[in-house]
Amino acid sequence: MKRSTINSVISDTAAFAAAHKRSLPSWAYWKLEEYEVNREVSRYLNARQMGWDVTDFGGGDFAARGLTLLCLRNGILGDPNERTYAEKLLFVDEMQEAPFHFHKFKLEDIINAGGGNLMIEFFHPEDETAPVRVQADGHIIDLRPREPLKLKPGQSVTVDRGVHHRFYGEKGAGPCLVWEVSAVNDDLTDNYFLEAPDRFASVDEDVAIATPLWNEIPTQP
Repeated sequence: MKRSTINSVISDTAAFAAAHKRSLPSWAYWKLEEYEVNREVSRYLNARQMGWDVTDFGGGDFAARGLTLLCLRNGILGDPNERTYAEKLLFVDEMQEAPFHFHKFKLEDIINAGGGNLMIEFFHPEDETAPVRVQADGHIIDLRPREPLKLKPGQSVTVDRGVHHRFYGEKGAGPCLVWEVSAVNDDLTDNYFLEAPDRFASVDEDVAIATPLWNEIPTQP
């Protein structure tokens, strides 16, 4: 992905959140220079994979297969003295797919916090023909494998461990502001993709970094 695209996507996502009355922490707006000055905060965020994440999943077509995330809270997987939970903001555009994947550790709730309708599909990796039962806002729903479940603004679904899932914005309904509440998130070790080449994007530095991604936050003294 081009750095200019990443810079623009972060700015647009922050504006979309503000339009939906969602306030972000001050560090979400910091430029690279502010992270460099505030090294204690920067080290804290980087160690917990907190901050911005913009990815095309290694495919090179962000509009079709991509995702913008801001990790707001997180612990460190395996550290008993850390938080046991995580919270993320996600921006999902119309027909922009986050491809099929599952987690072995992370149990998560996906919440449509505003905007368009979020479509989410499921299947069991051990039996791709088996029906899938999910819990959505207290309702038990039985789905055919890969049958889309529509989440309107305000609705949510629990994604069980070990269940493949993908999601995208419904065509014609507008982009979605999505919230994720989960167990501790570790994007380095707990994502198991069906097809995506890579969890993280390769960056073409066509312009300077404005707001860094979480793995670019400076940590050295």
